[in-house]
Amino acid sequence: MSFGETPITVIGNLTADPELKFTDSGQALAKFTVASTPRTFDKDSGQWRDGTSTFFRCAAWRSLAEHVAESLTKGSRVVLSGRIRQHDWKTPEGENRSMLAVEVDDIGASLRFTTVAINGKAAGKPDASGDPWNTAGGGEKPPF
Repeated sequence: MSFGETPITVIGNLTADPELKFTDSGQALAKFTVASTPRTFDKDSGQWRDGTSTFFRCAAWRSLAEHVAESLTKGSRVVLSGRIRQHDWKTPEGENRSMLAVEVDDIGASLRFTTVAINGKAAGKPDASGDPWNTAGGGEKPPF
């Protein structure tokens, strides 16, 4: 993460299946929305109450995008970390628009309410050759 970026961690549920697309240069991009809803316990009624949901539009790139599209579906409870990005544009009518989105650095299923099975060899784990990024097995070297 670069200096001056705004980090964020979000815990919530996907509102729909991720949309996987590819740029003209072949880069995978997964777009999805995560709803995060606070819950509080009402002692008077003895019930849990949902607060107002916050919806985070998210984008994941490259192999992470493909893993998101393959692994997560509508309703999946996730924990993600990333950076807040502001996107500015003009409408066809010339009006300025702006939105905040999360560029996802890492994401995983929350194990608080479910279990998951891990498939395949994890990238980033050394293989028999000692390659710490497992590039022969499909892993990617970090971009630094």
